[in-house]
Amino acid sequence: MTANLTQQIRDRARDLLQSGTVSCFIAWEPARFEHWRTPVTIESPDEVDRIVVDEWCDQLIAKYALQRRGDGRIGMVARGCESRAVERLVADRQVSRQDVYLVGVGCTGMLDRDGGAPLKKCEECQRRNPVTYDEMVGETVEEPRPYRFGEVDRIESMEPEQRRAFFDRMFSQCAMCFACRNVCPACNCRSCFADAERVGWLEKDFGLDASRYWGLMRAFHTGDRCIECGECERACPMGLPLMTLMHKQVRDIDRLFGPYEGGGLSDAGPDPLRSYRTDDVEEFM
Repeated sequence: MTANLTQQIRDRARDLLQSGTVSCFIAWEPARFEHWRTPVTIESPDEVDRIVVDEWCDQLIAKYALQRRGDGRIGMVARGCESRAVERLVADRQVSRQDVYLVGVGCTGMLDRDGGAPLKKCEECQRRNPVTYDEMVGETVEEPRPYRFGEVDRIESMEPEQRRAFFDRMFSQCAMCFACRNVCPACNCRSCFADAERVGWLEKDFGLDASRYWGLMRAFHTGDRCIECGECERACPMGLPLMTLMHKQVRDIDRLFGPYEGGGLSDAGPDPLRSYRTDDVEEFM
């Protein structure tokens, strides 16, 4: 990202707020510690100098639009991941595309706030430029489209007992804090089954069975809608390799139902796991 991008975004946010084009503008601002950024919702042109857009803006901000539904048109900085997340929210009928004004920016990747290394989710990113926007600030960037199934290959090469042990170790560390759900743009149900208190749905403990059930249910619920933003894995306080499971599903969907990308990028119609066709592949059944 260029050095003057922050000022360009501030100028556009100010203009959009002053003209009444948007009622608020979602971006990032500096947090308490160096290189830490936090989402911010700007409501006044006088506040736009709080905005910063640089290589430390590691959080996806699209889901914050859900908090402003009904408050008028929402302005937002949109990298590739934000634009795909908005398309996902639109496809899930959580927001209307007309209610979101996207200021697109090309993204060359974010850095780890603690060590300065490139974030894993950015190293695996397939869409660095916004797939949809209302206006573009700055130039588009190259799209390297790196191979992101290396860990899937490794686990698929294991014996069944080894795979079971891998996922048992993974889910045994889950604290069931639901951070993965809270940041995921595809986890946008107004009421989540994980919050239900009815006995038999989800145990209120940290046992392996409960955490495995939670992890697999969430994965399958979002499997054909995953935009591969990697937010679930970034936000996980236990450092679980959650995107390994999601990438496995993404690749299986591609192989079974044809090329598909969540977030409004597929021309194949409805999400493949939530639609029925008489010619669906059945070899795996």
